[in-house]
Amino acid sequence: MHDELFTIAGAPNREVLTPSQLNTLARDLLEGAFPLIWVEGELGNLSRPSSGHLYFTLKDARAQVRCALFKPKSQWLKFVPRDGLRVLARGRLTLYEARGDYQLVLDHLEEAGEGALRRAFDDLKAKLTAEGLFDAARKRPLPAYVRRLGVITSPSGAAVRDVVSVLARRFPLLEVEILPVPVQGAGAAAQIAAMLRRADASGRFDALLLARGGGSLEDLWAFNDEALARTIAASNVPVVSAIGHETDFSLADFAADLRAPTPSAAAELLVPQGDDLLRRLRALDARLHNLQSQHLRQAMQRADRAALHLHALRPQARLQMLRQRQQEALRCLVLAWRRQLEHRHARLRHADAVLRTMQPRRRLARLHERLVPLRPRAQAALARRLQRDAMHLRGLVRSLHAVSPLATVARGYAILQHDDGRIVRAVGDAAIGDAIDARLVDGRLRVRVESSGD
Repeated sequence: MHDELFTIAGAPNREVLTPSQLNTLARDLLEGAFPLIWVEGELGNLSRPSSGHLYFTLKDARAQVRCALFKPKSQWLKFVPRDGLRVLARGRLTLYEARGDYQLVLDHLEEAGEGALRRAFDDLKAKLTAEGLFDAARKRPLPAYVRRLGVITSPSGAAVRDVVSVLARRFPLLEVEILPVPVQGAGAAAQIAAMLRRADASGRFDALLLARGGGSLEDLWAFNDEALARTIAASNVPVVSAIGHETDFSLADFAADLRAPTPSAAAELLVPQGDDLLRRLRALDARLHNLQSQHLRQAMQRADRAALHLHALRPQARLQMLRQRQQEALRCLVLAWRRQLEHRHARLRHADAVLRTMQPRRRLARLHERLVPLRPRAQAALARRLQRDAMHLRGLVRSLHAVSPLATVARGYAILQHDDGRIVRAVGDAAIGDAIDARLVDGRLRVRVESSGD
């Protein structure tokens, strides 16, 4: 690494570095080669000058490394550092150029036992976050008013007393059922998850509250169980998590639909204040009374207007007038129908009389008698007309035949034509070598012009 900066002593064109340049090079190599690292060890040579920075060494049985935790970070420590305490530190490796020593510049320091749990917590949180288990989109909304609440907690802890006290004070009508479980120790997480599944499957509850009082990370570790977090996320009933104090966070908090800073705060979030609800009910009652009064006044006004309008229209008199008009129209319709019927009967009688007077059968017989002697005369006239027309047609045929070129051909002549149908009437109409059709009386001949002359 960085071989181009080094040369072998005695080689030509060697580069000579100063100590500060060498330290800078070493610092760059350390900071570039080592990422953010965790180191576990025992505190030693602890010092805290007036600047507020914290300097110490981390050591084990075989080695030690200098460390520095500057003031902005050291103010947030949750424990008091002392020599001999085993800790877990996170930082970046660098070089302190003034002494030429490498050291760790830390951004986090915690006690070793809790640190292991913290690392496990961070790893599991990152895994479940990547799966989308903590996404806000999958959170279920709490009901506007909870009628029956299941509280999953230790029956003997302070948390259950705080929750019951707040619920009784704020909303005594709420049905609260305590679902007892251990909240720490081996097997606690499995029992909490089993109780949560039973409560969810029962269909008895509008919401479930998972509560526990404060404690160390180890005390709260049951609520960082992966199976419990998945059970909370899969619940059909909304789950509220209130684990520890406001600064404590667990995987159950992230998986729940709502996280409350304390069990008492969770109870206040789940139910309304009784006095506030009573005031709201009274306001709604007053509003409903005002709306009813207003609607009643409007309905009475509409009824008065309708009565005045009805009185002005006099519907009984109008109905009587319409009834009389209907009866008159019906009478006129009956009379018109009768007159039409009588008129048709009269026309029918007249037609029958005329038909009887004309006697068409007798008239047809007389016409037939007159037609019989006329038939031979018509046939003779038709025969004479046909004979005259035939003689006239034969005369036309003879005249047409006299002027027909075919008659000329029959007398020994021929008609000469080019291929395109042009008639050869003179010598100039044909050229030497032309092929010409010669039409004779009984067919055609193909001739070719070899010479021309007068």
